Amino acid sequence: MSAYLIADVEVTDPEGYQEYRRLVAQSVAAFDGRFLAKGGRSETLEGNWLPKRVVIIEFPSMERLEAWYRSPEYAPALALRKRCAVSHLVMTDGVDDR
Repeated sequence: MSAYLIADVEVTDPEGYQEYRRLVAQSVAAFDGRFLAKGGRSETLEGNWLPKRVVIIEFPSMERLEAWYRSPEYAPALALRKRCAVSHLVMTDGVDDR
């Protein structure tokens, strides 16, 4: 079953974040992930959530998502993101189509 990482990212260092974007793409691909949304326009329809930059990444399973997040391949990008952005991340299972 697919799993999704949903992130709300407020970039505080745009130059550093450009390097993060380069690094993260390589690590996501290595774990069979794919970007579904990368910070395009968003609009709050209900509630008071005002995300800055919404990113959605699909992985084949929760196990692959967790392996990516904790991997040595992602570690340099993670450290960089933590220096140049304030982020809120959640992971969630997709719908079981069986």
